[in-house]
Amino acid sequence: MHFEEVIDTLTNRMVDGTFISGTISQPRVKTDDLKKLRIKPVEIKGQLRIQFEYQYDRIIKHDNVRISELREQLKTLLERFKQIHVEFTNEKIQVQLSKKLKVLWNSTKVDSTKVANLSHNRKKNYMLEENKPYPFLIRLGVQTPDGKVKMQKHDKFRQVNRFVEFIDDSIQHLPNDRPIRILDFGSGKSYLTFALYHYLRIEKGLDIRVTGLDLKKEVIEECAVIADDLGYEHLEFLVGDINDYNEETSVDMVVTLHACDVATDMALARAVKWGAKVILSVPCCQHELFSQVNSPALDVMLQHGLIKERFAALATDSIRAELLGLVGYDAQLLEFIDMEHTPKNILIRAYLTGRQASEDDFSRYSTFRDLLQATPFLEKELGSKLQFK
Repeated sequence: MHFEEVIDTLTNRMVDGTFISGTISQPRVKTDDLKKLRIKPVEIKGQLRIQFEYQYDRIIKHDNVRISELREQLKTLLERFKQIHVEFTNEKIQVQLSKKLKVLWNSTKVDSTKVANLSHNRKKNYMLEENKPYPFLIRLGVQTPDGKVKMQKHDKFRQVNRFVEFIDDSIQHLPNDRPIRILDFGSGKSYLTFALYHYLRIEKGLDIRVTGLDLKKEVIEECAVIADDLGYEHLEFLVGDINDYNEETSVDMVVTLHACDVATDMALARAVKWGAKVILSVPCCQHELFSQVNSPALDVMLQHGLIKERFAALATDSIRAELLGLVGYDAQLLEFIDMEHTPKNILIRAYLTGRQASEDDFSRYSTFRDLLQATPFLEKELGSKLQFK
């Protein structure tokens, strides 16, 4: 089988209703920053798409490709990678490609119980099931008493589930021999705080103590009443500011959602100070670098206010992830579905590994910071924990 035949065959098979999932791996160039891709079918507004999940060292991106564009996408990627594994309902295929794109095709027939039913797959992926009543979601107005998701609340239901996925992935990084301490800075209406508590305490049976902190007294009082009504004994809500909260010496997980501008950095710095094993942060309103960036080499971009604003926001979150990496965290920037339909849908996920940063790591960060002529707030907040070589 020739290379072009491989592309045609895989393209046709991926849209015939039998495609379950696939993986593209082994980049031809060792320095390629894209390490692997995962592929699966998804349904968006009644239309079949093929979702490509791009896995970089510290970033994961998604692209939902139209069927008309699938062949070209596959061809481009398989010219860049050496291997693809694809699973269908009745067959598993592995293709290896040589430097000159010679094909080694290996096919195995299977008697699989898996089905390529998109609605089934999508529902199965929900950590909290549709049509199953959850007391906290009913109390918060997301579900009806019989478990139906209200028409206008589907986006929030999906966001809650996305967040619970991150929580589930984090469990392995939390202690299992003592109570787990969790702080949620800027908890707001607390949909996700309640989801966190429900999943870890009710469904997983973990010994946790959770505090939600926010400046809005009325919101905090309402959340406290709901927690009491639900019998959530180890969930409390307090009125307070991130910068003034000094009640802890050690915390296991820090969550901060939509803390504005450098308030996010304050929360991240506190999390590092407390030695938090897990950090989950969705930043908001990244204004700091906008006024600092001064890089003639980037003027082609930065002369446009809209582009400069977006660049500054992306640079801010990249710097945050890099700084967390320099103080012993494995940090990634991931997609997060925002319930308010805003562009603020990047989540910083960081796990404490204790990895010692190398001289090259510090140099890479310093080069980027100096290119922008920036003085990041988080770098100053981390202070002595950053030991530049």
